[in-house]
Amino acid sequence: MEKIPSKDVTPKPKKQSSHQGEAVTQNMYAERKHIYVREIKGFFQKVRRSANWALMLAFFLLPWINIGGRPAIWFDLPGREFHIFTTTFYPQEFVLLSWLLIICAFGLFLITVFAGRVWCGYTCPQSVWTFLFIWLEHRIEGPRNKRIKLDKQPLTKEKLARKSAKHAAWLFIAFATGATFVGYFTPIRELLPDLAALQANGWSYFWVGFFTVFTYLNAGWLREQVCIYMCPYARFQSVMFDRDTLIVSYDANRGEPRGKRKRSLSHEEARAAGHGDCIDCDLCVQVCPTGIDIRDGLQYECITCAACIDACDSVMDKMGYPRGLIRYTTENALEGKPTHILRPRLMGYFAALIIMIGAFAWAVNDRMPLDVEAERERTQLYQVTRDGRISNAYNLTVRNLDNRDHTYRISASGLEGLRLDQDTISVPAGESRSEAITVTADADSITQPSHEIVLTIESELDNSIRLERDSRFIGDIRR
Repeated sequence: MEKIPSKDVTPKPKKQSSHQGEAVTQNMYAERKHIYVREIKGFFQKVRRSANWALMLAFFLLPWINIGGRPAIWFDLPGREFHIFTTTFYPQEFVLLSWLLIICAFGLFLITVFAGRVWCGYTCPQSVWTFLFIWLEHRIEGPRNKRIKLDKQPLTKEKLARKSAKHAAWLFIAFATGATFVGYFTPIRELLPDLAALQANGWSYFWVGFFTVFTYLNAGWLREQVCIYMCPYARFQSVMFDRDTLIVSYDANRGEPRGKRKRSLSHEEARAAGHGDCIDCDLCVQVCPTGIDIRDGLQYECITCAACIDACDSVMDKMGYPRGLIRYTTENALEGKPTHILRPRLMGYFAALIIMIGAFAWAVNDRMPLDVEAERERTQLYQVTRDGRISNAYNLTVRNLDNRDHTYRISASGLEGLRLDQDTISVPAGESRSEAITVTADADSITQPSHEIVLTIESELDNSIRLERDSRFIGDIRR
């Protein structure tokens, strides 16, 4: 498959003179320059902000919602129970988690092939919290130009007050994020009062502190460094692009040659004078959260947030030019070639995703809310009872994976005359019980050292809740 052409925008290495001549040096890691992101309004930013607020609202509210006396989403690690709304999963059902992760991966692949890094720009937690911190920064320290001037000023009372207020707001949001995240593992209605009263578990303080610092650093200080250097998706997503992938692109054929011009100059007059539509205002660079210039071509740092599209469209409106100098488009469309939306790779990902979602839904719906383990007692192979019967001991563990209490009937088959010393076991909802049971058989039915038997556990409330476990019955055939 033909690769998308890209432009190398790596700065040229500086030449440094030495006694032995000129030496060329190139730093492997470019020194970071602080990015002062300019706030912009527009259609795509409304979509992004709506998605961001919805995701944050869901994140902060879900731990507070109770269903059946417990949090709607609660990953109870000590109890080895994972409650997701009305369903409870257990460690032995982790294959379902694997399926879910694979489905998410294929969903990400599908979105990437179709629309590039749109996940990063609109729904990635790193982007969501970074944009929130930038929004707070703008409200407290002022617009971009004012923030630049503020940083260049010597420390004054006003600067100290604004900086302190900003970092206090960042830390508050970071703490709320850390506490909420831990609230998915420890009921938040109990966690917060315990934290305030200094009665919480030590691990709770550690993880709340860890995620507070993690959020504060990532969203407040590192920001684009996470997207550029730390995120693995940024490194491999480009190989999933093709010439029909929707990406944020600058139309060089329409925009070049760029340059300043009078606002009174009409679009036709500018074209006649040899000007392209780009007025070289650099607004697209100022609004970019990763600090790139989209006019340099496709770059892996672009998170497809479309801030540059809204910025450029606002300039085109003021100039009276058509919108779309920077837009969501494809490489084929930029070259005047037809774009193929329904292409084999995209349809392949879509088909695989639909099949896996269907299989996952069937597996969840068909899951048996019961788990049973039956192990023979290994210290003694068998015993002979007073009436001459052969007995074997088993350790039976029954896990009730349902949301209601159950009493289960226990039966054994595979040999004539099998009897159990205990034929029922009661297990509360979401709990497990272990019992030692004894199975006996007539000595005359023992024709070989080992016989296959089947232990059956069936709910008295619901006959569909039923499991069988194969085991062995050991006997003495000596006469």
